[in-house]
Amino acid sequence: MANKNRWLIALSAVAIHLSIGSVYAYSVYQNPLKETLGWEKTDVSLAFTIAIFILGIAAAFFGRFVEKRGPRVSAMIAAVFFGIGIIGSGFAIQLENYVLFLIFFGVIGGLGLGFGYIAPVSTLVKWFPDRRGLATGMAVMGFGAGALITSPIASRLMIATSIPTTFYVLGISYFILMILGALYIAKPPEGWAPEVMEENREERPVKADLAQLNANEAIKTKRFWLLWIMMFINISAGIMILSVAAPMAQEITGASAITAAGIVGIMGLFNGGGRIGWASASDYLGRGNTYMTFFLIQVAAFFILPFITNSLIFSVFLYIIVSCYGGGFASLPAFIGDLFGTKQLGAIHGYLLTSWSIAGVVGPMLVSSIYENTQSYTITFYVFGTMLAIGFIVSLLMKRDIKKIRTAKKEKRASGQLVTE
Repeated sequence: MANKNRWLIALSAVAIHLSIGSVYAYSVYQNPLKETLGWEKTDVSLAFTIAIFILGIAAAFFGRFVEKRGPRVSAMIAAVFFGIGIIGSGFAIQLENYVLFLIFFGVIGGLGLGFGYIAPVSTLVKWFPDRRGLATGMAVMGFGAGALITSPIASRLMIATSIPTTFYVLGISYFILMILGALYIAKPPEGWAPEVMEENREERPVKADLAQLNANEAIKTKRFWLLWIMMFINISAGIMILSVAAPMAQEITGASAITAAGIVGIMGLFNGGGRIGWASASDYLGRGNTYMTFFLIQVAAFFILPFITNSLIFSVFLYIIVSCYGGGFASLPAFIGDLFGTKQLGAIHGYLLTSWSIAGVVGPMLVSSIYENTQSYTITFYVFGTMLAIGFIVSLLMKRDIKKIRTAKKEKRASGQLVTE
């Protein structure tokens, strides 16, 4: 394994994430399925909601399996589940069986998402101890960019062939791409470090991890739950914006449907770009400072947005918010490594992704409920702005907790005591 190229490992991770990231292109199937089979948009959307929910749950329950069996086996399992999920969805559509579609796309495909999401990123953290943010940002950017590639391809395939055939072609393609990625990806040898890190150790020393904990130990710490709350709030705000961006832009700024659709399309670029940009920046800013920045920026944006009537300025604020949403995902694995070490990073990552499962339900439901009762998005901005302000306070508590632990470790080290926390 020592002779493996870590950049090719990163490319393998990107291949896996590009494939499963195609789930974000799901909206391209909504109108065709409604027109062809008569399924309502809310019914079609349920499959996506189930898939994202299962992603978080699967990541939590199988994180330990990923750590035990390694990224190659886990990525192969992901390829099988996701490939069968997409191909089976095509079969369900051909049979016009809605329940079968929910099972294949939502449940089986969701399991593939869970395995496929955590296996590459936990491995990359170990291959890039000197550039954790950059490495995980590359992989998770692939997840964000998957929709940009799949969306036009799926649209053209549905026009040229049929909806079931589109799912068959894509499912087989994803399976092949994920298997190719799985065949190369592997953990680095124990204690491995890149040559460049050894050469630059004196010039740019890498800060030691706060601790080396297993998953059971991690979930008993205060900082695990502080990070869970931070992720939940950041994801809830981002998913809320993503779920209603088009109608929100039309109502507040008077933008046309075509302009609103263009705004949504460009948001995908900022979602992906924010992942690599913010995660790379976190290597220099520090992960805690990066999350504090996310919350500060978004608090300001959410309280300003209701007063903006210019569609261009409004869209710029949306792009900034979505970049923070993507950046939060991309910076998470590196933050986990900083806080808990790499002993069981995949398992801890899985537990923290339950925040995604819950936020994926809470965010859209909360904005829909507020809008139905007020017929306005203004209150929504204030509610989520307040949540983000709480997120900022939690990030301050996180910084304080980290400082307290580091200070205690220095004192105990000075007195010759060994510490694990």
